[in-house]
Amino acid sequence: QVQMAEYGGGSAQAGGSLKLTCQLSGDTYGSYCWAWFRQGPGTSREAVAMINSDERTTYADSAKGRFTISRDKAKNTFYLQMNSLKVEDSGVYYCASRAKYLYCGSGDFTEAGFPFRGRGTQVTVSS
Repeated sequence: QVQMAEYGGGSAQAGGSLKLTCQLSGDTYGSYCWAWFRQGPGTSREAVAMINSDERTTYADSAKGRFTISRDKAKNTFYLQMNSLKVEDSGVYYCASRAKYLYCGSGDFTEAGFPFRGRGTQVTVSS
């Protein structure tokens, strides 16, 4: 199965930027949809952005206009560029993948539809 590892978390000031990286490894054949989720203190995990193998993207309302998801097919890597960060963006960010052969449009943009996840990387935004 596919394995995923996140990099790039850290601290930033409100209004600043961070870029997260998710490195895919293992059995990536047939993997067509990847996403970022986050979990803030005392909150449930929420969707942030997802990208399909044809580069179509979907964003949560909280991420629209500020975050950009992209991928590098050759490197088996995808990214989350986060700009204009807010304190409420703080949390643990997870990259995730749908099951094999499932495109982004095959289900809801919820954690249940992305069975493969990394361990997460902490993002802390201070005012």
